[in-house]
Amino acid sequence: MNIREREEKLEYKILSKYASKSDESLGRNKVDELCSIRTIYQQDRDRIVHSKPFRRLKHKTQVFISAYVGDHYRTRLTHTLEVSQISRTIAKALRLNEYLTEAIALGHDLGHTPFGHSGEKVLNEIATNGFHHNEQSLRIVKEIAKKDRGLNLTKEVQDGILNHTGKILPFTLEGQIVKISDRIAYINHDIDDAIRAGLLTVEELPKKDIEILGETHSQRIETLVIDMIENSVNKNKIEQSEKISKSMLSLRSFLYDNFYMRKEIRCKFEKTERIIRILFEYYMENPEEMTIEVRDKEQTVIDYISGMTDIYAINKFKNIYLP
Repeated sequence: MNIREREEKLEYKILSKYASKSDESLGRNKVDELCSIRTIYQQDRDRIVHSKPFRRLKHKTQVFISAYVGDHYRTRLTHTLEVSQISRTIAKALRLNEYLTEAIALGHDLGHTPFGHSGEKVLNEIATNGFHHNEQSLRIVKEIAKKDRGLNLTKEVQDGILNHTGKILPFTLEGQIVKISDRIAYINHDIDDAIRAGLLTVEELPKKDIEILGETHSQRIETLVIDMIENSVNKNKIEQSEKISKSMLSLRSFLYDNFYMRKEIRCKFEKTERIIRILFEYYMENPEEMTIEVRDKEQTVIDYISGMTDIYAINKFKNIYLP
């Protein structure tokens, strides 16, 4: 018996009956050799971490454009790591599969565009078939990464990545954890960044929700994590209490109304949206200048632009249009 097989057997002893067991995985799209040391979900996690799309997340915007802000603001990479940490904490407490949870969390935002949701909004308006970052994340791991070979991840990880946002629930509890943890992470760290930037004050936060969830960043996360654990233990679905869920969504609505749509944020994104539009038009007219093979021209341009970091997109714009 090798190390992987020993770990697979151990899962049946220590994990919940609702956990996704490694040797019960639905497998990969293409048959791949199993590792003698790592379980199938550990392999998925490592494939994501060692991929180029994952490394590029460090220079992609969360809310504040990463090329022009201080070192302490979140990027898409630090957001991803926070989602992973929160998700694993919950998975461990519920005795679910931490490695599957971690793999989904680390891969969920690989398809995000430069300049965050601003870039996503523009590409969705431009693309004939629309653009959604979760679908692009799945496309990356299936078709684009590793020079168009894809990462060949398990179907459980693919499902968790695709359905981390939207109305459809992931079919694994581990994927459902990531879906809620993503919100827990960005709501709370975006408040933290907004206060750091002087765009919000603690006093402006809705008092009722703060009283329920907590006054500090760590208190709110702790409240949300404990609530998820207490309401999901020994169940075949990941849930929050109605009271906590309502306050979390209320805080999210507050951010949309009082932070994300503020002119200080919007005026920056209006500029970056123009950059995305202009780059799209340019590469549609000059596809030979892209550094990837052109098949379906529009899809190739979408893939090329969405894969850019903030810095790369800005530099491409400068090189093309500025003397």
